Amino acid sequence: MRASRLVQLLLILQTRGRTTAGELAKELEVSVRTVYRDVEALSAAGVPVYSEPGRAGGVRLVDGYRTRLTGLTTDEADAVLLAGLPGAAADLGLGTVLATAQLKVLAALPPELRGRATRIAERVHIDAPGWFHRPDETPTLNTVADGLWHDRKLRVRYGRKDKVVDRTLDPLGLVMKAGTWYLVARDGTAIRSYRVSRIISAEPTGESFDRPADFDLSAHWSTAADDFAQSMLRVRARCRIAATHLRLLRLMNEPVAIAEAMATATEPDAAGWVELTLPSESYEVLAHGLLPLGEYAEVLDPPELRARVAETAARMHALYND
Repeated sequence: MRASRLVQLLLILQTRGRTTAGELAKELEVSVRTVYRDVEALSAAGVPVYSEPGRAGGVRLVDGYRTRLTGLTTDEADAVLLAGLPGAAADLGLGTVLATAQLKVLAALPPELRGRATRIAERVHIDAPGWFHRPDETPTLNTVADGLWHDRKLRVRYGRKDKVVDRTLDPLGLVMKAGTWYLVARDGTAIRSYRVSRIISAEPTGESFDRPADFDLSAHWSTAADDFAQSMLRVRARCRIAATHLRLLRLMNEPVAIAEAMATATEPDAAGWVELTLPSESYEVLAHGLLPLGEYAEVLDPPELRARVAETAARMHALYND
């Protein structure tokens, strides 16, 4: 642990130049006394590091000195790929190696590029979860990730809506979608997705497995996500909507549903109305997606959905005219 901290201290000094002991202590999460002991250890090992007293002082390296400790470890290389999502790296147990990897990358850059990289980090932040989204509790994520890194089979208990099932899985990938973690795993010959927050328990079986040579996580997830979204569109309704309000459909319906609907849209008629067929997972969901458009949307078919919307509108009218 101390060796790793000494390397991190050295890279901080090389990247930032003179830094106060207090700043180093905060960065390394140790005491100021420990920082000074680490500085002495580096000096004893032949690193030209020294402390400058006074208000403008601090710890620094001799001008011109550059360490060669800029090679990335395997874990650090993995962490760099998550550099835009520090929360994701922390979830997977890579928070510390991510910080060290970023320091190594900065230390390896020439001064002019180092300044640009620092400015980017100061000005761009990625917040993956959507608004009003509380992250899932994922107590098994570390175990799942460990099985993934080492190609080890996992025995899991998974909670579905109606029951708990036991599965032995080959973990092939982890995907974060809108702040929620999903495990993509092979169950026998089938590759399925499992919400990590629903994995009640996970433990390694002690067996290894061979990953499919042609498996592409990104391509698999894209296809699976589209297939899932498409499978949810079980009902369809023919509607007419004012062209001026078509954009509001995008706020209340899934993108895959909007894409299908717009493919069926006619040109606006003389009154500015467009006919289209809108898919959804149920008529109830579809009704709630159309009602916010008010008088700018009309259901033409099926009759049961038209009746549902009319009944809801009548009750709203009665409520506001009581």
